[in-house]
Amino acid sequence: MTGLGKASNSKIRTAAHWGVYEVVPQPVGSPSIRGAAEDSDPSPIGLHMASGDLKKVRIARPSVRRSWLENGPGSSPHLRGREPFVEVEWDVALDLLAREFERVCSTFGNEAIFGGSYGWASAGRFHHAQSQVHRFLNLIGGYVSHVDNYSLAAGRVILPHAVASTEILLDQHTSFDVMARHTTLFVTFGGVPVKNAQMSPGGAGRHRVTAGMRAMEKAGTRFVNISPVCDNMPVDSEWLAVRPNTDVALMLALAFVLETENLADRVFLNSHCTGYGRFRPYLLGHTDGIAKTPEWASAICGIDADRIASLAREMAASRTMINVSWSLQRAVHGEQPFWMTVTLAAMLGQIGLPGGGFGVGYGALNSVGHDNARFKFGTFPQGRNPVSTFIPVARVADMLLNPGASFTYNGKNYSYPDIRLVYWAGGNPFHHHQDLNRLLKAWEKPETIVVNEPYWTSTAKLADIVLPVTTSLERNDIAAAGGEDLVVAMKKVEEPFGQSRNDFDIFDALAKRLEINFSEGLDEDGWLRRIYAVSRDNAAARGIAMPDFETFWKAGLFDLGPEAGPVVMLEAFRHAPGANPVPTPSGLIEIFSETVDSFALADCPGHPIWFEPPEWLGAASRGEQELHLISDQPVRRLHSQLDASPHSKAGKVAGREPIHISPADAADRGIADGDLVEVFNTRGRLISAAVVSDAIMPGVLRLSTGAWFDMDRDSNIERHGNPNTVTLDIPASSLSQGCSAQTCLVAIRRLDSDPPPPVQAFNTPDFTS
Repeated sequence: MTGLGKASNSKIRTAAHWGVYEVVPQPVGSPSIRGAAEDSDPSPIGLHMASGDLKKVRIARPSVRRSWLENGPGSSPHLRGREPFVEVEWDVALDLLAREFERVCSTFGNEAIFGGSYGWASAGRFHHAQSQVHRFLNLIGGYVSHVDNYSLAAGRVILPHAVASTEILLDQHTSFDVMARHTTLFVTFGGVPVKNAQMSPGGAGRHRVTAGMRAMEKAGTRFVNISPVCDNMPVDSEWLAVRPNTDVALMLALAFVLETENLADRVFLNSHCTGYGRFRPYLLGHTDGIAKTPEWASAICGIDADRIASLAREMAASRTMINVSWSLQRAVHGEQPFWMTVTLAAMLGQIGLPGGGFGVGYGALNSVGHDNARFKFGTFPQGRNPVSTFIPVARVADMLLNPGASFTYNGKNYSYPDIRLVYWAGGNPFHHHQDLNRLLKAWEKPETIVVNEPYWTSTAKLADIVLPVTTSLERNDIAAAGGEDLVVAMKKVEEPFGQSRNDFDIFDALAKRLEINFSEGLDEDGWLRRIYAVSRDNAAARGIAMPDFETFWKAGLFDLGPEAGPVVMLEAFRHAPGANPVPTPSGLIEIFSETVDSFALADCPGHPIWFEPPEWLGAASRGEQELHLISDQPVRRLHSQLDASPHSKAGKVAGREPIHISPADAADRGIADGDLVEVFNTRGRLISAAVVSDAIMPGVLRLSTGAWFDMDRDSNIERHGNPNTVTLDIPASSLSQGCSAQTCLVAIRRLDSDPPPPVQAFNTPDFTS
């Protein structure tokens, strides 16, 4: 079989989560990168993938923490991140790791291994770190896995009970072209943040969210943005500044007006839904003595009662699309805004009509709202996990701190395993997780932590064994994503940095030491051909003719754009609910769920409900100076990826991730634009830099996620502006166990330290021989 080798033509393509790019190798130095000609709105994030700044933080050789190397597993775990590494040869590192797997599996069993991969390391279908590590762990007898994700856990669990899974819904969101023709009112809770829509998990194709929204605006669609911030829309919109975590109260008041003014579509509620009769008494206050009136909601959410009532009437009189941002369910009781969005749309009776209904992710991913053809692309097979034990993804600190403790998930009881070995490949828990001081304590529990990583992130610095891996520019792959329109040949344009290896080669070498057949006798070239063949067959089953592999690889791209067609979510269900039921127990939209009700959970009953959050602006226990911190996705990177790039650094203020504050709150605290500030609560302290902005409502702060965690362990202060230093690490509810980062009160003050602590996030660790 002929290997693919390194690309030699003058213009080639690659892909990342942020889009498709053209790469031009240079005679000397790094290649130049520009947006692909097919994409009229390329994300600037990917233009810096080959930056020299990133090479400064690359991991050059396998490295082992000194105490672990000298004294074995479990030695001085409190010194993780505090002591030097020793660089070793690959054979030494792999032999050590193979023996460690043998020890853990034989002594404690495979339930003592946690495979912590989050899947964002590459847009490629083959060099996908999560698939690689999970395949390896499955082949050696299994591992403790996770379910759901930090972005959407509460929504992923509740929506199948109410209407359908997020996978089903995200694949059939009504397309922007349909909304431009039919939607007269677009009401969004949490905006449509285009910065989030730069990306897709398998690589974004053409970026069309901004163009789609502007086409709607040009066609006459009116937009209402219900959000604590107003700069999260690409079009002109009416801003209703809502207190964070109070959207459900507002939705209930809208529903109250629809019900009491006879504006609800009772025919649709009777024919396509079940349980409205169980929800209605709560709405009217018959069950708890509190009618969910606009006046009641106004006192909670801060929006004028008359405007709430008039908006409900406008929604009933218009072809209305209701959208809810993923950020709303990243909170305590995060299931409720998604369930209530579906309920409110059902009361309007427009679900399945062109331009009406609801969305649970416009602005969350580039693919949502596109009219692209969809079929299943081939993947690197993970195999079957012999271990059934799992955790909800956001409960990793709970698992490490409380082995044997019980938890509930989706109505069933489970217990946390006793983890001795953690293998992380593709992800950065010291970005994703909440209350990072608590995670630091939990991180001392395992005996061995292994990380495959290109860069010296905080997670790599806190590991015992660090294995350097290649980046997408240093290998061949195929990028393809459901709902995207471009299939891309990702061609190698650089040699691996230092002694970096592909994850595939690392796991193949480990597997050989353990006498496991990981590769099935195929190399990179062979696997790419197999994955492409599966994709081509699946496309043919949908009537789409893809070229053979050689033709595709030479062309560098296959365009699915001509296969696109308009999409109306749940259209077939609306026309014939009996013949096209939704996948709920009743086959109908469940405003009241007998299944959820049967779980008897105090924090998630059988229908949508307003719960007062433990931390919010209306809390009686709130301190006089406390503000609500929202931690959204960043503009200049995806999660924490490429934070060391010039593009990400250019968005920082005095080298710190900036925090946005309203003029009124800044004036009250003597904070000026550009001041270094300390943000703190009982969970932690961090340093940021103030940006005074009219786009933030009073009482609210915004600090984007993704600044590489930079904790000064002596002073216990995070120096770089990572908001998860102070966020809340408790479950959204006992139903989903999801992330609750958006439920967070903090205080803020000018930093009085002179000079301030220097940022060391991009420093490499110390080494010793």
